[in-house]
Amino acid sequence: MTTQPRPDMATHPDILAMRNRHEMAEHVATTPKAQAVEAMALITGLYLAASPWIAGFNEFSTLAVNNLIVGIAYAVIMSGGFGRAYERSHSMAWAACALSVWTIFAPWVVAGDVSTTRTIVNNIIVGVIALLLALIAAAAARRVDQASGDRSSTHR
Repeated sequence: MTTQPRPDMATHPDILAMRNRHEMAEHVATTPKAQAVEAMALITGLYLAASPWIAGFNEFSTLAVNNLIVGIAYAVIMSGGFGRAYERSHSMAWAACALSVWTIFAPWVVAGDVSTTRTIVNNIIVGVIALLLALIAAAAARRVDQASGDRSSTHR
């Protein structure tokens, strides 16, 4: 009874492809541009969460709670997008885009009469900034997907 030598798992093509994709994503995540986007997105999310008290419209409890929840969610999604889950950063950035668009329209959509000049200006400015940062993050993640030859994100 003879046994065939087994190939080393470290040289398996799938392992090599995953390692290559991870290294490319890590390279993109450690650039000054990616780190700046991540830091600005974290600050934007934290400001959105605190904006009812900073801009002075916390008497509108529905919008205040909305901004608090959406701001925390945005900060968590965008601060973890580049650094911790490289294979999911593209989808996470698009989720942040959706939260940004919601932020823009929230003063007119949430319950109660909360569409004052202060709430509208605050949410539009923060929403546009958040949207731009999320689009930049999505573009960076997409470049990693395309460079690695991974087409799975385009078939979701």
